[in-house]
Amino acid sequence: MNMAMKVSGKVGESVSGTRRSLTHRLTHSLTYFAALAVMLLTTTTHARINVVTLPDRDTVQLTIYNSVDLTLVKETRHLTFRKGMNKLEFSWANTLIDPTSVEFKARTHADAVEVLDVSFPPRVANTLEWRINSEFAGDVVVEIQYFTSGISWSADYVAEAARDEKLMNFAGAVRVNNNSGEDYENAQVRLVVGVIRLVEEIAQLARRDEAKDKAMTDVLKSKSELGKKMYTRSRGARAGGAVGGLGMEFDGIGARQIVKEGLSEYFLYTVEGRDTIANRWSKRLPSFRAEKVPVTSYYKFEKERWGDNVMRYYRFTNSTPSQLGNEPLPDGAVKAFRIVSDDQLYSFVGSTSVKYIPVNEFVEMELGSDREVMVKPTLMDWQKTDLQFDQQGDVKGWTVKDTWQFEVQNSKDIPVVLDIRRNFAGDWSLTTAAKYEKVDATKVKFVMPLAAREKLTFTYEVITRHGTSATK
Repeated sequence: MNMAMKVSGKVGESVSGTRRSLTHRLTHSLTYFAALAVMLLTTTTHARINVVTLPDRDTVQLTIYNSVDLTLVKETRHLTFRKGMNKLEFSWANTLIDPTSVEFKARTHADAVEVLDVSFPPRVANTLEWRINSEFAGDVVVEIQYFTSGISWSADYVAEAARDEKLMNFAGAVRVNNNSGEDYENAQVRLVVGVIRLVEEIAQLARRDEAKDKAMTDVLKSKSELGKKMYTRSRGARAGGAVGGLGMEFDGIGARQIVKEGLSEYFLYTVEGRDTIANRWSKRLPSFRAEKVPVTSYYKFEKERWGDNVMRYYRFTNSTPSQLGNEPLPDGAVKAFRIVSDDQLYSFVGSTSVKYIPVNEFVEMELGSDREVMVKPTLMDWQKTDLQFDQQGDVKGWTVKDTWQFEVQNSKDIPVVLDIRRNFAGDWSLTTAAKYEKVDATKVKFVMPLAAREKLTFTYEVITRHGTSATK
């Protein structure tokens, strides 16, 4: 028992000694690492002393250029500067902001605030740092400007044709989509229609609302190389993967005005008021509504293009006499409806997309096939004549005569205009009692008005000469 107690005591003393040794070593190690951490922290803190992160935006302006997937962002913020050296951080993590395009300038006390340099801080990702010398201590309004990608806009149109399809109401709206990775609160939205070719033109257009006496030449020149880098990056960002899951937000009936301005070959839409353009959301804003726009219900048949289908069109002109023409109409999607009863019951006619429509441009909106207008071509006779042979007895020339009959019918309760087109090859001539016109060397068209419920028939004969029979 006593021996056992002694052994136990020695073991306990050994364990106790080992614990004291481990504790001493651990304490020494912790002291070393604590000292090292303090030294590193002190070094980092010393390197980033007096660094201020940006406060929330006061205002922001978005100028969206769809043709190059770019948006020029101009923010204003209130900063409190101390006299002397100030350091300011700007971060763009998880966004499509182009860091090479970021610019800073003071809007107030501009003569006392000077940006000395800009750098990308070590060990801090997606962040740049301005060193700013200020001769003024106090509140300064600053502007930060940069390009981002992922913000786009599109146009939507609704055509509401009257029952007789001679007049329509035509309304447009714009939809802003934000996939840039950043929320923009209290934003003024400006939309540019037209193809932008040069970054200098983008900058000049976006800054035209600034004071007229400020010379922008040096700034524009400095953006040339920057723009090339930024354009390449924005294209790559768009190709690299889209952000899905857009929500949708619609403004109410109380639509705000969208102000339009013509700028050479560009057109600028400025949405009245300010909006929150949240990331991964879409906002629809009414643009215009034109009443009693003259429209023609027009139908086309061309076997080579649409088979046996008759295609329906609404035709109008973007002009002042047509109650439009105040501005070009950008690319967009159109939904067309028609009033079909005295109590204003609507019928869906079809949908399509339109390309950019300049002022005074004639427009054809293809709305799909319509079975209420029928065209039935029938080959009534075919003859091969005037055979000519060479010395070996092979055919070297011949003539073909085709006789066609067309049945056309309008089953609608309103009159329509029908355009039938026929294509011919080689040396041909046409004989018919029906009125037609030559479109080009290979095509003719028969354009005929059809009354409601009208059915009619016409024929033609086409002679085609081949080989040595053809006219030289």
